[in-house]
Amino acid sequence: MSSAGEQVKIGRAQALDALRGVAILGMIFSGTIPFKNPLPAWMYHAQVPPPTYQFNPNLAGITWVDLVFPCFLFALGAAIPLALSRRLDKGQSLIKIIWEICKRSFLLFSFAIITEHFRPLVINPEPGPYTWRLALLGYFFLFLMYVQLPKYFSKSLQYLVTFLGWTGGILFLSRLKYIRNFNYPTFSLFRSDIILLVLANLVLFTSLIWLFTSKKPLIRLSLLIPLFPLIISFNEHGWNTEFLRNLPFSWLFSFNYLKYLFITLPGTVVGDWLLQWLKSSPTSPINKWNRLELLILITVLFLLIFTVVYGLYTRQMDWMIVMLGVLGLLGYFLVKSPKSSTEILISRLYGWAIYALVIGLAFEPYQGGIKKDSATFSYYFVTTATSIFMLIIFLIIIDLLKSGSYLAIFIDNGQNPMLAYVSFGNLLWPIIALNNWEAPIAEWTGNNSTLGLLKGLLYTLIVALWTSFCTGLKLFWKT
Repeated sequence: MSSAGEQVKIGRAQALDALRGVAILGMIFSGTIPFKNPLPAWMYHAQVPPPTYQFNPNLAGITWVDLVFPCFLFALGAAIPLALSRRLDKGQSLIKIIWEICKRSFLLFSFAIITEHFRPLVINPEPGPYTWRLALLGYFFLFLMYVQLPKYFSKSLQYLVTFLGWTGGILFLSRLKYIRNFNYPTFSLFRSDIILLVLANLVLFTSLIWLFTSKKPLIRLSLLIPLFPLIISFNEHGWNTEFLRNLPFSWLFSFNYLKYLFITLPGTVVGDWLLQWLKSSPTSPINKWNRLELLILITVLFLLIFTVVYGLYTRQMDWMIVMLGVLGLLGYFLVKSPKSSTEILISRLYGWAIYALVIGLAFEPYQGGIKKDSATFSYYFVTTATSIFMLIIFLIIIDLLKSGSYLAIFIDNGQNPMLAYVSFGNLLWPIIALNNWEAPIAEWTGNNSTLGLLKGLLYTLIVALWTSFCTGLKLFWKT
């Protein structure tokens, strides 16, 4: 029987929350970076560089912006064993767990569709006060629809809030008109947030795959073998292309979304290890690595991430390989003799990350070099590696250096990511517009790209603080 203290520990892996929080805030920040007065090209997606921001599929390389989405996908995959194992430990039947997986997927599917319908620029490409008020009202309904109240409130109140949210939201959607949208002037299932739609599909498929292979990780990973040729041949206009592109419910599912299983399924293996670590005995040996060694390891991990991104972006491949070799060996010597359960976990994660990085770099020349769009196989494995490096950094800071307070705002946002995701476009931005603050802010930033960057950082910080405030009140959006 686990102790009460251990039960609390099993409940959350704060390093994983921090990773998810960094990813979601990175998404928000990348969306607020100025475009009129561009920053250096590495501040944007590698395939959409300034000053034209025209998509160029022939540009190989990645920037920090290209790490954000796969980082969130990796965290999604790693969290699945932690969530579903609790249901298994409670003795829930397979049918009930599958039902819960489907229910969560439905919430994300609905969230993807409804959120997109409430976006101000979707309602009207040239929004005025009326549109901004509609966006705020949409945010209010989203809050009621998806909020999970603190446990000290009665279930009856929770049901009432959810009922009012869905009833009001559906009525609101039924009356919304979309300006200059001739294809879908009213509500349409084909209008959805593509990022959330991909997440919903991956939650469904990754959860089901993990559920049936929870004790067989090798079988789980072997499912990627047949997926590999299917993805390669998807755009070759063969029999499978026609078949896979004409599957029903195209507004809900595309076979192309499953390519990201190359990130989420390896993420579930990391989730398995996190689960074992969280269940490990609290009497594990004391840590062997001292503070200086840990700080050096953090530095090495940051340099590994920087070297990968810089080398692939600038295409200085020879220099990059040499540097990665030196840093990789230094990291190996730092983690090769673990003693405590946390050190053993970090050592395993480091080996897994290096393995993924080697595969990713071996794939790099294939498909014209690493790219986010359309995503290459190098991209899946390289970003899996960088995500694991970040996770290790947060494990060291939170669980070995005991300095988690420095990451509190990321942890809070990681525990409430969907609230953060929509709070700029449907809350902060409408408030700024309705108070006529946009013009003074534009005048203040002027043609100065640095001030434009500071504006984006400020917007992101406000959203992060609002999300952290709601998390502190135990107001979570359940999707």
